[in-house]
Amino acid sequence: MIHRFERGRRRLLGASVVGSLLVTVFTACGSADSQSHPSDGVALIVKTTTNPYFVEIQRGAQERAAADGLQLSVASGDRDGDVDGQIHAIDAAIERGDKAIMITPSGQAVDGALKRARRAGIFVVALDTRPNDPAAADITYATDNFEAGRLIGAWAAEKMRGQPVVIAMLDLFVNRAVESDFNRDQGFLEGMGIPLADPSRNGDEAPTGPYRYGTYRIACHEATFGAVDGGREAMRRCLQQDPDVDLVYTINEPAARGAADVLASAGHRATMVSVDGGCRPGMQLVASGVLGATAQQYPREMATRGIDAIAAFLKDQTRPVPDYGVDMITTGVALVTDDPQRGVPSITVADGRKKCWGNAS
Repeated sequence: MIHRFERGRRRLLGASVVGSLLVTVFTACGSADSQSHPSDGVALIVKTTTNPYFVEIQRGAQERAAADGLQLSVASGDRDGDVDGQIHAIDAAIERGDKAIMITPSGQAVDGALKRARRAGIFVVALDTRPNDPAAADITYATDNFEAGRLIGAWAAEKMRGQPVVIAMLDLFVNRAVESDFNRDQGFLEGMGIPLADPSRNGDEAPTGPYRYGTYRIACHEATFGAVDGGREAMRRCLQQDPDVDLVYTINEPAARGAADVLASAGHRATMVSVDGGCRPGMQLVASGVLGATAQQYPREMATRGIDAIAAFLKDQTRPVPDYGVDMITTGVALVTDDPQRGVPSITVADGRKKCWGNAS
């Protein structure tokens, strides 16, 4: 199903500061340095190597590449949002003559470089985040991020039923149009029953009004950059702006971990929801009640299916068939909670632990 909220896409203005580029090269039989990378290589470019989610994508891709007999290099910028580092890695793949690129895009600014790669004959697979320009990738394997947000929003609306709510929106960015960011944010609002304005933009909904069962006030939209430290800083800023926050939306579980630290230090009680579903901190946070619910996604599924698509294309030009719009294949999402709410499908933490990723919980 294609959400009507997928139609709007906005241009990103400005450039980011160049970050350091970390490059490791792996082969099906071991490792080599980037100078000896073969001309038929495949480049994996992730957002960061510090977030367990992207670490899982890297591990899944390496294991599947070895099984499929592909030569795989891995590159990463120094943080989520390092578009310049990703552009550098894309250009390096073009210069090497790589046959395929698999990337978790950090922002719209990488679209131009990906289109250059495609014009050079490189097969491009996006993971996790669909490029803003559909022409930037041959296919995307990702979570339905709008549905992930909608699930945690619907859960929160039922949990807060009838109460006035003051909502902290702890997003990825505040001034970049990144699909995973705005779709989770907007999906959450939709699940809460809060009317949307531009569905491809964060922060333009009415600051006050009715939600599904009561009234709401948006206390803040703050950037976390998907990191623990960013979550801490964002939560501090939000509490300074509005100390009455009682519902916290977070873009991912590292940001939720940071926000939870600040709330605990301040002795401040709030219901929290998030997206990711990792073993740590995700399942631990839900099991302990710090997170009321999280939407679990499956990064290894994205990575393995992406590598398989590359292997098939390189073998005989077979192209994957989208199942979501014209350019994406979905890889599943499930709400994880031990506090189920009526009308919102969910699985337990015990079930979530069977499917989680990262360090064992």
